[in-house]
Amino acid sequence: MMAALVGLLPCRSLGPGSRKSLCPRTGSVGSLLWRGSVRSNGSTAVYDVVVSGGGMVGTAMAAALGHDVHLSDKKVLLLEAGSKKVSNQLPKNYSNRVSAITPGSATLLNSVGAWEHICSTRIRPFRRMQLDAVSDRVEVLYRSRAVGYTWPLHYQTSDTSSWVQIDLADGRRLQTKLLIGADGQNSMVRKAAGIQNIQYQYDQSAVVATLHLSEATDNNVAWQRFLPSGPIALLPLSDTLSSLVWSTSHEHASQLQSMDEESFVDSINSAFWSNANHSDFIDTAGSMFRSAVSLLMPSGTASRQLPPSVAKVDPRSRAVFPLGLGHATEYVQHRVALIGDAAHRIHPLAGQGVNMGFGDIACLTHYLSAAAFNGKDLGSLKHLLQYEGERQRHNLSLMVAIDLLKRLYSTSIAPFVLLRTWGLQATNAVPPVKERIMAFASK
Repeated sequence: MMAALVGLLPCRSLGPGSRKSLCPRTGSVGSLLWRGSVRSNGSTAVYDVVVSGGGMVGTAMAAALGHDVHLSDKKVLLLEAGSKKVSNQLPKNYSNRVSAITPGSATLLNSVGAWEHICSTRIRPFRRMQLDAVSDRVEVLYRSRAVGYTWPLHYQTSDTSSWVQIDLADGRRLQTKLLIGADGQNSMVRKAAGIQNIQYQYDQSAVVATLHLSEATDNNVAWQRFLPSGPIALLPLSDTLSSLVWSTSHEHASQLQSMDEESFVDSINSAFWSNANHSDFIDTAGSMFRSAVSLLMPSGTASRQLPPSVAKVDPRSRAVFPLGLGHATEYVQHRVALIGDAAHRIHPLAGQGVNMGFGDIACLTHYLSAAAFNGKDLGSLKHLLQYEGERQRHNLSLMVAIDLLKRLYSTSIAPFVLLRTWGLQATNAVPPVKERIMAFASK
């Protein structure tokens, strides 16, 4: 599977209604422009859709809406808490926030005109991205922060009294037919809408950093190794740079964060190269199984490469983040929809977090486009519930699978270690199985 690695630029990132009362059952886009006149209701600006959150998912959502032909007459606003950034030049240093973009997500980014900018920025199989798409149907309101929401009292009328009202910190007031929450795992939109969020904190933290390799290489392989304390991964950024994501115990993460540079680099190299935690029995059994598989399916095996060696770490790039799982019990309410981390949060071991958000965008845009084509209210629950049903089925399945993987690879019990070893080898050797797994993950 070809994927692209995205280095993020720093970005900044209501009386709730009850569903029972309604029915029976942060790299930001630097140059989104808007050239229409805002419909107004007195001193209140009125929009068809407001996207709250200017991160990668929020900006892609706004761009997707702005590029959809059936939504061409709709007024779309993106609320971005940070200032407008100059985007004609890449920063010298890489951010320690990196995402692996799947082919499905690349298709979405291509549809909004962003993928060509990624390709022109980096020509590697894993590329760094600065999103710089232009859409004349979207307005970006910089340095804007919502401080209050007023939910509609009426649900079936088309006048502005049935729309969501947004009060900004600077005193401005907005109204919208549909509010999309793309404001991260601590979503204000989700909380204000009274949507419950099921959370579970893992016994792990992620240590991230930008690393300098010992020597220049093609560096087009993403490396991951499962240790007893959790997975460690190196994601390529350039010939000489890789991004580290090391999931480990809270105590070990704290130790890694406080180490001097030399000790930190030694720990990374040891984690990838040391055989201290290997079992002779597991290694022998795995080797025998791999040999048997290679005889049965020689086309499915490939020569094993060795990971690169790390020489030093970028100053100030080391950081630690606690890991957890989260899922909103509802993705939608009347005139409200959640996407990305506002709706779900997963362990980073499979690199699927932002890709799930891009999947949300593609799905929600599809249903909003159909609603607009049929002359329907964009904030109606009818098509929003279709989005919720489709994405919850996909996201929950993926979240459960990743959670099980995390638990499977956190154990040192020999039978489970052998089972996971054989499972990986068999999956790698049977192309149809591997392709099905990759196709599901890229949706």
